[in-house]
Amino acid sequence: MLHLSPKAMKRLFFLLSAIITSVCFSQEKQYSDYFDVNYFYGNIINHNNDILPLITDRPEGVILSWNRKTFGFKDWEQHYNYPDFGASFIYQNFKNESLGENYGIYAHYNFYFLKRNLLFRVGQGLAVATNPFDKETNFRNVAFGSRLLSSTYVLINYKKENIIDRFGLQAGLALIHYSNANFKAPNTSVNSISLNVGVTYNLDEDLPEYQNTLVKEKYTEPVKFNFAFRSGVNESDIIDSGVFPFYILSAYADKRLNRKSAIQLGSEIFFSNFLKKYIRFQSIAFPENEIEGDEDFKRVGVFAGHELFVNRFSVLTQVGYYVYWPVSFEDRVYLRAGLKRYFGKKLYGSLTLKSHGAQAENVEFGIGIRL
Repeated sequence: MLHLSPKAMKRLFFLLSAIITSVCFSQEKQYSDYFDVNYFYGNIINHNNDILPLITDRPEGVILSWNRKTFGFKDWEQHYNYPDFGASFIYQNFKNESLGENYGIYAHYNFYFLKRNLLFRVGQGLAVATNPFDKETNFRNVAFGSRLLSSTYVLINYKKENIIDRFGLQAGLALIHYSNANFKAPNTSVNSISLNVGVTYNLDEDLPEYQNTLVKEKYTEPVKFNFAFRSGVNESDIIDSGVFPFYILSAYADKRLNRKSAIQLGSEIFFSNFLKKYIRFQSIAFPENEIEGDEDFKRVGVFAGHELFVNRFSVLTQVGYYVYWPVSFEDRVYLRAGLKRYFGKKLYGSLTLKSHGAQAENVEFGIGIRL
C-alpha cells in the first residue's frame, strides 16, 4: 500500500486542484452549455398507402436536449458560424394502438442563421418501439418490423434566449423519421411532421467571446481516390423470408471544392444475398413476371455524390444508377446518405442508409481509405 507524508499529500492536493481548475477554466472559456425542452404535436405523413390504417390521430411528444455552444476556438467552429453539438431524447406517442410509443436517443448538431435567431438541428440515433409488428398479436403494424429502429430528426426553430433571466423560448417545425432499414420486414417506416414549442435554459451567465481569427484563403486539394467496403444484414419486403448478409465494394474519386465540400464520382458492386431467395420466390409465386429463378443476384451501380466536412465527421449524400440490374427489384435509381468519421487523414468509418426513394433497403456499416 502506498503511504504519503502529510507534506507530499499537501503538494499532491494542490497539484490536482491546479489541474482541475485549469481544465474547468479551459472548458468554461471555450464552451457553454444549455438545455431545452420542446413539446410537439402534428401529423403522420402518408408516404405509403399501406400505413393509412395506422393514421388515426395526431401524434405528440417531447424532445429533451443538452447542447454545448461553441465560440470559434477551433477553426471548424468558425467555418460553420459557431454551431452547437449535443444529445437528445425523444418520446413520441402515435395515438394508435398498433404503433404504440417510441423512445429515442440521438446525437445532434445545431446550425444558426439570421443573426443566430434561426436554428436548424439535425439529429441521428436509435429508437425503441413499444409495439412492433407481430403476425399474431400486432399484424396491423406494417411500419416497424423490429423493436430497435434507426431514427433521424430535424428541427427548424425561431429561437430567442435570455428573455427572463437565463430562460428563453423557441418554436417551429419538427420532422421525425423511424425505420429499421429493412433489417426485418415489414418496414414501411413512419415520418411525422409537427409544430413544436419549447423553453431553453442557459447554465452559464458569463459567456466566452466569439472568436474571429480565420484568414480567408483558397483551399485546394488534388483528386483523391477512395476504396470502401460496406456490409450489414437485411431482408426483402416478403415477411419471414429470412435475414441475410450483404457486401458492397466501392471505388470512387473525390475533389475538394473548398474546406467544407467535395464532389464524388464512382462505381460499386453489390452482393445482396437476400435477392437469391427473393428471385426464387418470384419465379414460383409470380410466373407472369417472367423471372426464371436462376438470374444473377449481383448488381453494379455508378454514382455521383457530395461530402460535407464538419470537424472529423462528414455528411455523405449520393445518387446512383444500376447499370447491371438482372432482376427488377425496387427502382434502378438508388440513394445513399449518412455519416463518415475520419481517423487521421486517410482512414475512415461510415454509417449510411441506402434506399430507393422512400423505401429503405439497408443500413451499411463501412470502412474505407482515401488516398
